[in-house]
Amino acid sequence: PAALWTPKGSRWHRTAGHAWVTLMAVTAVSSLFILNFSRLNLAGYTPIHLLVPVTVGGIALAFHALAQGRITTHRFAMRSTYLGACVVAGLFTLLPGRYLGDRLWHHGLGW
Repeated sequence: PAALWTPKGSRWHRTAGHAWVTLMAVTAVSSLFILNFSRLNLAGYTPIHLLVPVTVGGIALAFHALAQGRITTHRFAMRSTYLGACVVAGLFTLLPGRYLGDRLWHHGLGW
């Protein structure tokens, strides 16, 4: 979120943006190696894996728009990717029955 809050076009905005994009790309690609055969899946891939192409596509769209000088499209793509890849995916991981969800709800909060 630092890239979203820093002055647009500044060195801090670019640095935070590059770091975030790098980390999100690594996370998206590495998540392809996390398979789950105990839930609804297709060759070990569960519905949450659909966020991988959404993340990669959003990043690609944002950089393409930036290269063309379409700042409004860049801003929309980055905000949407942040919302989908971080917020929505984060909420999915905290659902009861998932590893991190169980750690939080049962072990952490005692619910």
